[in-house]
Amino acid sequence: MRNIWTIARRELYSYFSSPIAYVTMAAFLAVEGLLFWLFLFYAQLYSQSMEMSHILGSGWIFFILILYSAVVTMRLLAEEQRSGTIELVLTAPVRDWELVTGKYLASLILFLAMLIVSAYQPLVLVRFGDPDLGATASGYLGLFLVGAALLAIGTLTSTFTRNQVVAAILSIGIGVALWLVEFAGTGSPGTTSGEILTQVALRTHLVDFFDGLIDTRHVVYYLSLVATNLFVATQVLQARRWR
Repeated sequence: MRNIWTIARRELYSYFSSPIAYVTMAAFLAVEGLLFWLFLFYAQLYSQSMEMSHILGSGWIFFILILYSAVVTMRLLAEEQRSGTIELVLTAPVRDWELVTGKYLASLILFLAMLIVSAYQPLVLVRFGDPDLGATASGYLGLFLVGAALLAIGTLTSTFTRNQVVAAILSIGIGVALWLVEFAGTGSPGTTSGEILTQVALRTHLVDFFDGLIDTRHVVYYLSLVATNLFVATQVLQARRWR
């Protein structure tokens, strides 16, 4: 664990010593803030109730989250390969899984910090209305879990190439594909293939969280995605070690 935290601290310092952390957090929070203002405006205009699930469950937030995770993770291991420092890291007394986990943990902490900053929005709703705080909390949990899965995907794609842009494009492509298979699944209702595609889709497992329901199946799905992607990323590093 000591090696993991050392690597995570090093990556966090790298994030905040460059514009990456500030630009990505500002962009995500700006989009979420704009959506919050728009939903609040129209809720007041038409005298409707306003819940955070309306914002957190928006397709815009989901798409921005895919872009965010790709940008944040694209440099994790791709930059090490481009600069040649990956060779030094691989010869250091650090296990491959510790390296992958430490870098991933740094991106996850950055994402969690951004979610905490965005918590001002439900506080505003509490001030001007009576939102369902239980559904809000479970919605944030769902958003954190899907973000954790997307960050793990980005960590994996970062091991495939030394080009950060290519790593980001791969991550976005996988994220969008796991989103769009939901529509392919719903287009084939009642069929085995349709059911499989629906269950594979990222966003399918997110909906219940916004309704205040925390289903262990959805939690296991996202955690399984995290574990699988980090495991494969470790195997890729091990294969590179023996080249």
